Amino acid sequence: MEKNSAEQLVGTRATHAGFAAAVQPVCEPQIVHTPTEGLQADWVHISVDGFEVPAYVAYPQGAIPPAAGAKAPPVLLVIHEIFGVHEHIADVVRRFAQQGYLAIAPALLLRQGDAASFSSIEALMSQVIRKVPDAQVMRDLDAVVDWAHAQGGDTGRLAVTGFCWGGRVTWLYAAHQPAIRAGVAWYGRLVGPVSELAPQHPVDVVGRLAGPVLGLYAGQDSGIPLDTVDKMKSTLRRGSESARRSEIEVYAEASHAFYADYRPSYHPEAAADAWRRCLAWFERHV
Repeated sequence: MEKNSAEQLVGTRATHAGFAAAVQPVCEPQIVHTPTEGLQADWVHISVDGFEVPAYVAYPQGAIPPAAGAKAPPVLLVIHEIFGVHEHIADVVRRFAQQGYLAIAPALLLRQGDAASFSSIEALMSQVIRKVPDAQVMRDLDAVVDWAHAQGGDTGRLAVTGFCWGGRVTWLYAAHQPAIRAGVAWYGRLVGPVSELAPQHPVDVVGRLAGPVLGLYAGQDSGIPLDTVDKMKSTLRRGSESARRSEIEVYAEASHAFYADYRPSYHPEAAADAWRRCLAWFERHV
């Protein structure tokens, strides 16, 4: 991949420059901005069932393909929020790439619609998010893993992390994909109504976790009640070996999306501690 500027990287049909319209107001400037210096970063398209899934990819410059005798970088899937792969998620990909990962954020909603084009969360939820089948998401992520392996990434050291909607997907994918070594789920919903599109939720799949998951949650999250977090904790203790090795950290004073440094919900202390825990978790397990 050719090295591009951050401005060029955000100009694809997967996202728009800046941030998704539905997340307004946005705190400008973004608190953290990770440049592409020292990285290879670009958009790619990965074919899945005849559909071209765009994915934002970043990794240390020269790491792919690995030079003779060099160690291939571990592969890390970064799962976006309901707002798609906008600039914050692209920046998170670059943050992980700076840590030595081949980090990939596929745009997982586009079959149902362009999340960046919606001006309200209510419309986005009803017209896109609630129409996305979990099975479709799992197939897309499997194809992304295959693509990363073909590029020379080390899928023997495969990890997944995700935020909000992507936090829920992180739990599900850690139970779906046997190659997962570890996951970090940021404030992802744990329970919910069962439907044809969402036949199971994280609390239902802990017995199948391929690797341990670190859950990062907020004590002031009105959308994820603490009793559901407590239910997940007790379920993990009764689950598989990977489930029992999983952990959940709750930041009592933080609210939902506390890591999103472009939103008013950003909580600097919780975000910094959670990022430290996330990196340590992957270093330990991946």
